[in-house]
This record gives sequence, C-alpha cells and structure tokens, in this order.
Amino acid sequence: FSSPFFVFQLIPLVGVVSFAAVGALSFSVYSLFSKSDVIINKTGNPEPWETVEPTKPQKLLTIHQKWKPIEELESVRKLTK
Repeated sequence: FSSPFFVFQLIPLVGVVSFAAVGALSFSVYSLFSKSDVIINKTGNPEPWETVEPTKPQKLLTIHQKWKPIEELESVRKLTK
C-alpha cells in the first residue's frame, strides 16, 4: 500500500470528492443567506411564510413564471389578521 503508484491513483478520487463537498457546502451557504424561505430560528418568527415576497422567485431557475394574487385568498388573509 505504500507504493507511489497507489497514491497517484487516489488523487483524482480525492479531487472529485473534494469538489463535490465544496459545491454542496457553498450551495447550502448560498441558500441560507439569500433565500427567504430558508429559516434557522422558527421561534423568532412563528409564521415565516408571511415574510416571503411572492413576486420574487424562490427557485434556483424560474422560466416565465408570473405571480398574480388570488382575490379570495387575499380577502381571507385580511379577515384573519
């Protein structure tokens, strides 16, 4: 196991696994700080869905998505507040 040829075979494996780990960690940090639907402390805000901006897309890639308020739901929301 101590031959130099064995160590050189592991270099691509270590590179690919490291690249995947860094990518997963960076996407997690990106989602944590830039997405409004990701929450850390739910006790501070028991209704976090109320602060989500409906006109801002929450997906990583959004194609031709338009948001229109539904009048019935808006009237129910006004009555419950």
